[in-house]
Amino acid sequence: MSCDPVHFKTLSRRGFIQVGSLSCLGLTLGDYFKLRAAEPAAPGSALTKEAKARNVIQIFLPGACSQLESWDPKPEAAIDIRGPLGVVKTKIPGVVFSESMQRCAQIVDKLTVVRTVTGRIPDHAQATYHSLTGYLPSSAIIHPQMGAIVSHEAGPINELPAWIGVPGKPGGEFAPNTGYMPSKFGCFSVGGDPGQKGFEVKDISLQGGASPDEFEKARDLRAASERYFRNRDTDGQALDTMDDFYKKAYGLLGSPAAQNAFRLEGEPEHLRELYGCGKYSTKSPVKRLGIGERLMFARRLVEAGTRFVSVTYEGAGTWDNHAKIKEHFVEAMPAFDHALSGLIIDLEQRGLLESTLVMVMTEFGRTPKVNAVYGRDHHARNYSLVLAGGGITRGQVYGASDAIGYEPARDAVTLEDFLATAYGQLGIDSSKRLMAPGERPIDIVREGKVIKALLG
Repeated sequence: MSCDPVHFKTLSRRGFIQVGSLSCLGLTLGDYFKLRAAEPAAPGSALTKEAKARNVIQIFLPGACSQLESWDPKPEAAIDIRGPLGVVKTKIPGVVFSESMQRCAQIVDKLTVVRTVTGRIPDHAQATYHSLTGYLPSSAIIHPQMGAIVSHEAGPINELPAWIGVPGKPGGEFAPNTGYMPSKFGCFSVGGDPGQKGFEVKDISLQGGASPDEFEKARDLRAASERYFRNRDTDGQALDTMDDFYKKAYGLLGSPAAQNAFRLEGEPEHLRELYGCGKYSTKSPVKRLGIGERLMFARRLVEAGTRFVSVTYEGAGTWDNHAKIKEHFVEAMPAFDHALSGLIIDLEQRGLLESTLVMVMTEFGRTPKVNAVYGRDHHARNYSLVLAGGGITRGQVYGASDAIGYEPARDAVTLEDFLATAYGQLGIDSSKRLMAPGERPIDIVREGKVIKALLG
């Protein structure tokens, strides 16, 4: 099809929307829907003045990371409970982490570790959905992820998408995106691993090295095509929506600040070392563990104004370690330990930690007893999650599991409580009701209460 507007006569408005053709820009309308292009929130509907956090970096460890090999080891228990790894002392007297968390042990004074989170069902699909939405899956309704809720309630800060996923939407096939909310509040996926050679964020650069003049010509072409369809089709609502998506997409393409946020080339070597970039590899000869680059990328996005960044880290494949758990942690956890501690230090040095809430999440925990193949199985009754920054108390280990890590001994925290506390730091009342299809009011988080002892 020619790019002369006269040829649009052979294509209906609906066909044009389906094609979504802006190939000169390297973007499609499907990508615009992923960008969400949310209108800025009206005054008073964004984060309230009580908000302590402006941004979120949500780190998700899929497969259910073992609390006993990370934040809540049991060195005094029998060998089949304490497992194959030793421990390291932290800065908090009497508190130890697994030996796989050497660097985080040294910055525990900047963290709050919640050792008594209680889940519901030790099933990957249901627990992933629950962790990321605050609800169990239902046949009646699909719930939005936290990133979509924050995007809806707070809105974008500038031309960058309000919710970005690195490398993609957290939870994969097990978790929804926007659920019952409009797609414009959904996750923009960067589409690759910043730790891999040749990484480039999809659809935010001019395709084929297009010049600024070509960019302007393409924009004029889009405007001409829209005028044509407006003149022959009275249904302007879809075009109005499409026009909003185009404006946001053009904003990304035309903004040097936005373009710069999606690149790591300018980061100095000492910062790469702080995050452990390029230092860790899997046993596979073709893949490095890029968590350092992923978290550095997340910091760049937050610094540039992204409201909510989701980072997924699979370790050396998954944290679902039913067998040979020692081998997996020895290979995968040092990279995460290095990157997370680097992120916290970097955020604080830049004056961003108090305004950025960092959340380390996983699906559920692992069984106290090591099984016959030296792994741990699914266990939802007790596990650990971590918070930092965003006005959260520093240097705290909240709650205590029993002697073998089977269940909380004191201060149990439901996942709903954990999420309600995080929402509260963003100035969002988790008991607020949003309207689902059929005029059905749904709580952001049902029966979650803010844990005041976690607040600074």
